[in-house]
Amino acid sequence: MKLYTRSGDDGTTGLFGGDRVGKDHPRVEAYGAVDELNATIGVCRCACIGDDAAIGRIADVLGTIQSRLFDVGADLATPTDSPHASKIARVAAADVAAAEAWIDDVEAGNAPMRTFVLPGGTDLAARLHQARTVCRRAERRVVLLGRMADVNPHAVTFLNRIGDLLFAMARRANVAAGGPDVPWVPSRPTSP
Repeated sequence: MKLYTRSGDDGTTGLFGGDRVGKDHPRVEAYGAVDELNATIGVCRCACIGDDAAIGRIADVLGTIQSRLFDVGADLATPTDSPHASKIARVAAADVAAAEAWIDDVEAGNAPMRTFVLPGGTDLAARLHQARTVCRRAERRVVLLGRMADVNPHAVTFLNRIGDLLFAMARRANVAAGGPDVPWVPSRPTSP
């Protein structure tokens, strides 16, 4: 089987179930943003190097998240009224609960926040912050799709938690490297 099919040369793509929609359709935008998030998390996993147990745990959790994001993508690519809807493993409340447990676990190794933090610190932390922003965009795309079509509400909640988790992981990556978060230094208003 060839990798290229030429079926998308007209600017459309096929959903699971056979319907064709434009490549700029909100459904495609939503699962495409989730795919971009998955790729960005893959880059983060590649930066999880060293013997630190916390970084090893982050790498393991990121791998699990990548698999769940494939589930989210399939969920979004399959309308609820599709004849193939029953074949899709949809993200569920248990996945959201798992993400919350990961957040609690990672956050336990972080100092309490006393200020807003800038995306940065170590290379891994900066990558995790970038993944967080991609996650928030994916979440926005799924919310937009939900305004015009049925969307699994657990998919939105899961993405919201993953964004929080990536923030906590970025902070933990800085801790593991022995460095602090990069604090936001607000500008001071000038007098007229």
